[in-house]
Amino acid sequence: MAVAPPSDPLSGTSLKADFPLLSRTVHGKRIVYLDSAATSQKPDQVLAAMDLYYRNFNANVHRGVYAIAEEATNAIEAAREGVRRFINARSTAEIIFTKNATESLNLVIQSWGRANLSDGDVVVLTHMEHHANIVPWHMLAAEKNLELRWIPLTDDGQLDLTDLDSILVGAKALGATAMSNVLGAFNPVRELTDAARAAGAISIIDGCQSVPHSTTDVQAMGADFLAFSGHKMLGPTGIGVLWGREELLDAMPPFLGGGEMIRDVRLDGFTCNELPWKFEAGTPAIAEIIGLGAAVEYLEALGMDNVRAHERALTEYTLSSFSERFGDDISIHGPADSSLRGGVFSFSFKDLHPHDLSQVLDQHAVCVRAGHHCAKPLMKLLGVGATARASVYIYNDTSDIDSLGDALEQAGAFFAF
Repeated sequence: MAVAPPSDPLSGTSLKADFPLLSRTVHGKRIVYLDSAATSQKPDQVLAAMDLYYRNFNANVHRGVYAIAEEATNAIEAAREGVRRFINARSTAEIIFTKNATESLNLVIQSWGRANLSDGDVVVLTHMEHHANIVPWHMLAAEKNLELRWIPLTDDGQLDLTDLDSILVGAKALGATAMSNVLGAFNPVRELTDAARAAGAISIIDGCQSVPHSTTDVQAMGADFLAFSGHKMLGPTGIGVLWGREELLDAMPPFLGGGEMIRDVRLDGFTCNELPWKFEAGTPAIAEIIGLGAAVEYLEALGMDNVRAHERALTEYTLSSFSERFGDDISIHGPADSSLRGGVFSFSFKDLHPHDLSQVLDQHAVCVRAGHHCAKPLMKLLGVGATARASVYIYNDTSDIDSLGDALEQAGAFFAF
C-alpha cells in the first residue's frame, strides 16, 4: 500500500518570482517549464553571483597575489566548501570540480579504472544507467577485456536485487544511478554500496537526479565516488562535481595534464599537485563554480528535506490526477508509489509519437523533453523507442501539472482528426 505523502512545506510559497525565465511568455502563453531533469532554471541569486564576479573581480585564480585575484580564489574555494557541506564530505580535498557529471564519471573510469582493472575483471552496472555510466565502461572494457554484468529491473521499474550477491561475485566496481532519469525511481544506494564493499568492489554513484532533489550525505551513503552536475541543481552549465574518498583520489593518477595540476615540472618528469587541484588541470570554470556556490546556498536556505517533501507531494498529485483524468490513455513508467520515486515522469500518451506530442505541447508553452533520454538500453527494455518526459522542481506547482494536462487534452484532440 502506498504511503501517504507528507504535507508540502513549500505550498503557498511561490518561488517562480526568483527565476527570471519563468516570467516569459511563449506563443502568447505563460511558459510552463517541465524539463528540469535535463537542466534546471537559474534563480536571480545565481545570476547575480556570476555577474558580480565578471564585473568586480574577474581574474584568474590561485596564482595571482593581487587583490582581485585573491578575491576570485577565495570565492571558488568558498564554493568548494559549500559543496563539501552540502553533501557532508569529510574534506574539501575530496571535492573535484569538472565540467559536468559525464566528465566526473569518465575521470573515475579512466583514472581509477585504468590503474586498477585488468583482463577479465568484472564491472557491475544497472539496466537503468545513463549513457555516461555505460559508454565509458564499454570503452575501457574493449581495451582491457573487462566483463560487464547488469542488475535487472522489476516490472514496476525498480532494481531487482534478488541475485545481487551472485552478480557481484568477483566484481571490482559497481556503477549505479541514485535516481533514474527515466523511471524516477530512487535506488537503495546504501544497500548497493554495502553489497559492493562486501564483494570487494568500489562503488561509483551517479547523483545527477538525486543530489538536486533530496538530502545527500556521502558519508552515510557508503559510496566511494559520487558524480553530479551543477546545471541540474539551479547552477550554471559547464560545472560538475566529483566527490571521492580522499585515499582513493590520492592513489589515482591524474586525468588531465597541464597547469595547476602540478607541483613541479622537470625535463625528466613532473610531480602532481595535492588534492583537489591534482585533478583540476588548467583554468577552472571560475564564474560557473561561483554560480554553483550560490545555488547551493539557495537550496540550503530552502532545506533539502523541504525540497523532497514538495516534490513528493507534487509527484503524488501528478500520478493521481493523470490517472483520474486520462485513465488508460496515459502510461507513466516507473514506480506508482511516490515514496519510491522523484518528480520525473516518462510517459506514453495514447498512440502519439513523443516528438509529435512535445511539439504540440510547445504550442501551449509547455516544455517537456522527448527522446531516449540517454538511456537507450532502458528504452529497449521498456519496449519503446522514446518517451515524452515531464520533470518538476522547486519552482513548479500543481498549476503547472494542470497546464500539462490541459495541453495533453488539446494534443489528443488535435491528433484525433
